Amino acid sequence: MNDLHTHGSQPNQITVTSAEAGQKLFQFLTRRTGLPGGAVMRLVRTGQVRVDGKRAKPYMRLAEGALVRIPPKLAAEIASRTAPASSEESHEPVHVLAEEYDILAVMKPEGLPTHGGTGHFDSLASRLVAARSGASFAPTPAHRLDKDTSGVLLMALSYAALTALQRAFQEHRVDKRYLAWVVGRFPEGGPYRLEDMVEKSGPSGRERMHANAVGGKRALSDVRLIEHRGDASLVEIRIHTGRTHQIRVQLASRGHPICGDAKYGASAGASLFLHAWRVALPAELLPGAPVGYRPAYDCLPDWTNGFAVTEEPDEWPERMPVSWTF
Repeated sequence: MNDLHTHGSQPNQITVTSAEAGQKLFQFLTRRTGLPGGAVMRLVRTGQVRVDGKRAKPYMRLAEGALVRIPPKLAAEIASRTAPASSEESHEPVHVLAEEYDILAVMKPEGLPTHGGTGHFDSLASRLVAARSGASFAPTPAHRLDKDTSGVLLMALSYAALTALQRAFQEHRVDKRYLAWVVGRFPEGGPYRLEDMVEKSGPSGRERMHANAVGGKRALSDVRLIEHRGDASLVEIRIHTGRTHQIRVQLASRGHPICGDAKYGASAGASLFLHAWRVALPAELLPGAPVGYRPAYDCLPDWTNGFAVTEEPDEWPERMPVSWTF
């Protein structure tokens, strides 16, 4: 990275940028070095890491401009890992919807994981890290979408933006809207509130979520009909919780699995017709944004066929009535 320099046999110094300020030393080093937590802890506790020339504790907060020294051998390893990738290693470009106030709104394609993991070497996060390899703070997903779900996803470009976004998601202050084609003729009227207790079960690798499970976690969604087409319906969903496969299992348990979702009862198809079309943030969430500014990021899928999905219903249900089953 461009602010990491070798000075003979002396440990290298990393200058904490404005994008990184506010992190704990442990977080900062884990992100910058890619080392596992245990290795980072050993470096700090044995005095091999210094902040502004002094020994430091792993959980101290770092200010912008602080100088963090690390061993030269580790710095050399980091430099070799962050060398520009060859053209043969390049990933497909990421569709950027907007970039502002240290937020990057992107369109995640279907079939691409949000994060890398077991069996997933390619991910949205890895593509953005590769595309912005010179950034001091690697683009970091503030939330996630399932691998087979497409749509709007927000990435943080600074630690301050990441903490603000994660707090807003955790406090359920983010308006998250999805579109889906479902099997059957969804009831007119509404919007309808769906409330369930959901839980994962099944053998490893073939787990499924189940609705109304004893001891499960609360899942809450609002659903409204947009259009019928034959024996299928286009619906909009607003979720208030973010459980795994929440929309898929809630709709399937009421007889309306998402088209293409063989896991939850629909006929298998080339695509899962589920798309996160809008993410709207609360006002005054982001540092530097104008007073009252409430950013919203939209991206409609091709399969909406021009239906008027942007028209708001007269009223979304705001209070939680008894769960209603179709």
